[in-house]
Amino acid sequence: MAFELPELPYAYDALAPYMSAETLEYHHDKHHQAYVTNGNNLLKDSGLEGKSLEDVIKESFGKNPGLFNNAAQHFNHIHFWKWMKPNGGGTSIPGALSAKIDSDLGGYDKFKADFCNAGATQFGSGWAWLVLNGEGKLEVTKTANGENPLIHGQKPLLGVDVWEHSYYIDYRNARPKYLEAFVDSLINWEYVEELYEAAK
Repeated sequence: MAFELPELPYAYDALAPYMSAETLEYHHDKHHQAYVTNGNNLLKDSGLEGKSLEDVIKESFGKNPGLFNNAAQHFNHIHFWKWMKPNGGGTSIPGALSAKIDSDLGGYDKFKADFCNAGATQFGSGWAWLVLNGEGKLEVTKTANGENPLIHGQKPLLGVDVWEHSYYIDYRNARPKYLEAFVDSLINWEYVEELYEAAK
């Protein structure tokens, strides 16, 4: 199954001032496109051509690093664009998901602090995540580089990209400020809920 670059679900300037049009143009059109192009080249003759993206990720992990990195980053970014929306973020979380955050993570404020901390303390490039773990509980985690929760038996419900290309144009080296803006103003909680309902 060939990788394809999805369209952004909003205009390039729709997330300003929290994420600029310039950042989205570089991040989507250049970085994500590169994962798609390189991933397709590495998929050829890998023996995984007919598999779903999730299966390519799981089966290439530890065996074909080049393919794994590009496939995992393609997966991460397909969702990353949908994890954001104009006028998003904050505490307007759909009921069942909000109750689950309260019971598993100690409430919204604790979730926000833990999620921002995971992103801020991820050394180098990587991602911070809200996942549904193998026991059916919500958990905040982080991964290095292109790794994602799929390879750890978890279902990703929300992720934030802490590679420098995701925030450096807008925030320079102030990663914590970017993470706060993401949680307060960008999260598309409806999409998180959709993934949660599908993962249950």
